[in-house]
Amino acid sequence: MTTLPNRQSRLRGGLLGLLIGDALGVPYEFHDAASIPPPAAIDMTPPPGFARAHDGVPPGTWSDDGAQALALLDALADDRDLNLDTFARNLQDWFHRGAFTPDGRVFDVGLQTQRAFHALAAGAAPAVAGPDGERDNGNGSLMRCFPVVMVAASRDDAIRLACKQSVVTHGHVRSQLCCALYGLTAWGIVKGKPAPDAVRAAEDELLTRYAGTADEVELKIVLDGRFDAPQGSGYVVDSFWSSIHCLLSTRSYEDCVKRAIALGNDTDTTAAIAGSLAGALYGEHALPDRWVAALRGKEQVEGLLAKS
Repeated sequence: MTTLPNRQSRLRGGLLGLLIGDALGVPYEFHDAASIPPPAAIDMTPPPGFARAHDGVPPGTWSDDGAQALALLDALADDRDLNLDTFARNLQDWFHRGAFTPDGRVFDVGLQTQRAFHALAAGAAPAVAGPDGERDNGNGSLMRCFPVVMVAASRDDAIRLACKQSVVTHGHVRSQLCCALYGLTAWGIVKGKPAPDAVRAAEDELLTRYAGTADEVELKIVLDGRFDAPQGSGYVVDSFWSSIHCLLSTRSYEDCVKRAIALGNDTDTTAAIAGSLAGALYGEHALPDRWVAALRGKEQVEGLLAKS
């Protein structure tokens, strides 16, 4: 008889699953699906002859996805209502000084996030620093969202915090709604719902919440993304649904993140998002031992978990 993971195992599994998925996807980033090795060959170190991305980055190193998730976790540990000044400062400490990385090295930063940092440096308040045009809907705030579920006291909290953390770098309502949809999905999974039920409940809640509001049209765009073939791209709607596709079409953490990487393109982020959900679904003990051992910076992660 299989024992279901408890809440602590799901929360630790989600955070570590995000970091491992990110690190696993780093060397495959920017490659199209046709050039990704077969699933059996996908590992922290790609097979010989593969033109790995970010050459020189040691295997097991998380990128901007993991660093920003840890920056968010640290800010939430200080204030569970999320002080945006603290969060923005943490993000800038990562960007400028390599905080929240295994070795002080920053090697992957999204263009929208860089624009937000320029706005912050010019004096913009964190709540309005994130670019908010329709073309400013990359996946940079979605990828780091799991820590909101670690502190949220309710479904309302999960929605509010997911949207709130987004605006520092990604201000458009579509990005915020994707974060809310993710937050509710992850919330349901941590509470023990089967993954399909958690996704469906998240959709239904947002449909009810935003019915008749100015954001209803944007929510329809987000939800209609489920009908498109998953691309593993950097577009926030595709990124969310690509991750859900990987979660719902596999039955283990390992298969889920490998499927995410097999989509190609933004492999580290798709694997980070899918990995956080799969880690929460299956629990910490379902994470492959070899990948847990290969993950760099675990002492830093444990320190932040103890603080939160």
